[in-house]
Amino acid sequence: METRSLAARRRVSRRLVTAGLLAGAWEVVSGPPTGAARAVPMRPTAAADGLQALFGSENRLIRTREQVVAVTFNAAWNDAGLDSVLGELARRHAPATFFLTGAFADSRPEVVRKIAAAGHGLGNHSYSHPYFRDLSAAGRRREVQATDQALRTAGAGTSLTPFFRFPYSETSPAQINEVNGLGFADIEFTADTNGWKGTEGGMTVDLAVGRALDALVPGSIIQMHVGASEGRTEVIDAQALPRMLDAITARGYRVIDLRSLLTPAAGSAGAGARQ
Repeated sequence: METRSLAARRRVSRRLVTAGLLAGAWEVVSGPPTGAARAVPMRPTAAADGLQALFGSENRLIRTREQVVAVTFNAAWNDAGLDSVLGELARRHAPATFFLTGAFADSRPEVVRKIAAAGHGLGNHSYSHPYFRDLSAAGRRREVQATDQALRTAGAGTSLTPFFRFPYSETSPAQINEVNGLGFADIEFTADTNGWKGTEGGMTVDLAVGRALDALVPGSIIQMHVGASEGRTEVIDAQALPRMLDAITARGYRVIDLRSLLTPAAGSAGAGARQ
């Protein structure tokens, strides 16, 4: 994560406090569940049965025999590669889901609107990208709720999904249950390209493409990033995306929208856990 200024840290703190005060006004359950995940009011575009099928799992793989793959991007640092990513997705008519932190959405609302206008899904990646194990249940709840509010305020509209991705992909059954109780399914990934490490971390476009293709099985979920850390502007994932998408197609796979999992009756692909 990037080092934040004192002013930025104060903005994060204010947003999390507000999340705790206003939680009852949002379309989420105001407290963690007790026992099994329970049904919650769904957003208009979400089918309750499809979402419920995702509960109780970390969902690192779509359960299907079809040669399909889901492409996802995280955003927490900057949007240096976003225009390139959106352009390549549009050229290939490929859908994607973008998991944004609330701090990112608050500081770059125009990016939220740009992704929504392009027709892609928007997911929740916590507000300040903390280690959830270091937070109380109330703190974790505020992280999720504050991001939900930030995305709505920024203009996510109907692109907003009931999908959550844990920071650092560090999950636990109890914390997944908490997120489910707030109305969100946990969506992790089968493979991370590691493009976020940059050339300084030993990554190249070839290596990023290779990591995605090596993990290509029916139902793979690929994780990438739209920005670069620590002030860098080179975004390996943006450079790797066209080659990756072309190779996926050449291998007989098609890219599907994760939102299709919310209406499993419309197709045969559902989601499954790997815990």
